[in-house]
Amino acid sequence: MNIRPLALQDYPQWRRLWQAYLAFYHTTLDDAVFETTFARLSSDDHPQQNARVAEIGGTLQGLVHYIYHPHNWNQNDVIYLQDLYTQPDHRGEGIGRALIEAVYKVADDSGAPSVYWLTQDDNHQARRLYDNIAKLTPFVKYQR
Repeated sequence: MNIRPLALQDYPQWRRLWQAYLAFYHTTLDDAVFETTFARLSSDDHPQQNARVAEIGGTLQGLVHYIYHPHNWNQNDVIYLQDLYTQPDHRGEGIGRALIEAVYKVADDSGAPSVYWLTQDDNHQARRLYDNIAKLTPFVKYQR
C-alpha cells in the first residue's frame, strides 16, 4: 500500500472513490463541485485543502481530505479531517488507519495541535477504528 498526495492524473479514480463516499452519506453533488474540489485538493494554490490517497497495485482504494483552519484556542492551525473513504472490498486491511495516520503525521510535521472529524452515530464499522486511534468527544453538532 502506498499512501501519497493526490495527483492530477488521479482524477478519474478519485472521482469514483469520492462519489462512492458521498453515496454512502446519501449525497450527490454537481459536476462543478467535483471539478472545483479536485482543483483545490490537487493545487498548491490552496494549501489549506489537501488530500492523500491509498494506492494498491496502481489502483486507488481509499482517500482522505483534510483542511487546515485557524482556531481561536490555538496559535497554530488545526486540521479538520473532512472525508475518509475506503473501498468496501478493502475494508479491514488497514487503509483507513493508514490514511488517518498520514494526516496525523502531516499535523505533527506542521505543528497543528489537533486533528478532528465527525461521523454518523451509527457508522459502527468506522467507529471501531476511530475508537482505537482517537478520543471520542462529548460534543453534539448543530447545523443551519
